[in-house]
Amino acid sequence: MSASLSITSAVTDPALLDLPWHQPLELWPDDTIASLPKGISRHLVRFVHLGDVVVAVKETTEEMARREYDLLRTLQRLDIPCVEPAAVITERVADDGEALLPVLVTRHLRFSLPYRALYSQTLRPDTATRLVDALALLMVRLHIAGFFWGDVSLSNTLFRRDAGAFAAYLVDAETGQLYEGGLSNGQRENDLEIARVNIAGELLDLEAGGRLDEDIDAIETSNRIIESYRSLWKELTGWESFDRSERWRITDRVERLNDLGFDIEELAITTDGDSTQVRIRPKVVDAGHHSRRLLRLTGIDAEENQARRLLNDLDAYAAQNHPDREGDEEVVAHEWLMRVFEPVIRAVPKDLRGKLEGPELFHQLLEHRWYRSQDEGRAIPLAEALSSYIDTVLRHRRDEATMIAPVTETLSLPVLDTSEIEIVEGDELAPGSWRDKV
Repeated sequence: MSASLSITSAVTDPALLDLPWHQPLELWPDDTIASLPKGISRHLVRFVHLGDVVVAVKETTEEMARREYDLLRTLQRLDIPCVEPAAVITERVADDGEALLPVLVTRHLRFSLPYRALYSQTLRPDTATRLVDALALLMVRLHIAGFFWGDVSLSNTLFRRDAGAFAAYLVDAETGQLYEGGLSNGQRENDLEIARVNIAGELLDLEAGGRLDEDIDAIETSNRIIESYRSLWKELTGWESFDRSERWRITDRVERLNDLGFDIEELAITTDGDSTQVRIRPKVVDAGHHSRRLLRLTGIDAEENQARRLLNDLDAYAAQNHPDREGDEEVVAHEWLMRVFEPVIRAVPKDLRGKLEGPELFHQLLEHRWYRSQDEGRAIPLAEALSSYIDTVLRHRRDEATMIAPVTETLSLPVLDTSEIEIVEGDELAPGSWRDKV
């Protein structure tokens, strides 16, 4: 290792010093490389083992590495979904004295997937639609924060499963710019057009390789991001006018935003002189309404739709087990956590826990239980559904925590013994109330 190596990091991991910085990234030994899928990048990017975690190392210029590092740190402080910057490494020198490119190091986002890893044979229409919708939501959050991306694409985004949908995370911020005064309409439209063109190109590339479902129109699907973005942007930021006798519509507007997963910290309400018209517009909109409530009640950190699903189960548990209790939401939530959620997670064999995050696994278990109950015409106990889900679904999934590769063989694992698992019933089998919101 070169003695002149320079590391810039908020919290330096000593393991960084053990990596072969004196070698070009393309020549790093196999025992340092993590076998993870990655998206398309204009720079060389490799996933690397760093102690107990995995990081992405990207060779670039010093100026671009430092700029992207600072941008990602700022976006994290703004609570924008993005990868976590770990370090900038400069002054790399090879053994023969040749100067090597600086690198940006970011932490791998566990349980995340590039869009090309979200299908086995072909990308299906519903998956393509959900990816575009997730990217549109990410763009809205970025634009509300005043961030112009400049290179919006599926390739520059990571996706995490979110209770039947996906949550999108920004990966590549090197073309981005943060504006304190917010973005102009022209800047937002420019980002939208970049997204539309890039997504169309990515889907057409899949089509050319025979990896796109024949029912998907690449151009029509890419155009969907325009519709999805504008609909959400209008709901989050648009003015709404109504008669003073309809003041209930202020509450209705807030509840609609809550259903979309947003909280309002401030409303701008104006009256039109002596007329009876009132106009409202959200001024500060915070994403993560359900995630924050679930975290406050239970300590579970989940994506927004996962949180919505778990809260529905918590509410059903409270209605069934404590129908007359009021004002003890935290007590009931702790009881649900101890008697329902945690027993389910603990019952999963340790070697299968890397398949999915806990909240996503719990959501899928409830889905599995509901469908089995419909098929068999009876209420399936949760413990029975758990055993069935582990053996028929979870055991055969790809591991999304670390390795994302097709399953080539089925491991011989013991069947889960649910006889000693105590799971208190409380979940309503019919999911209509929450399925309509996802």
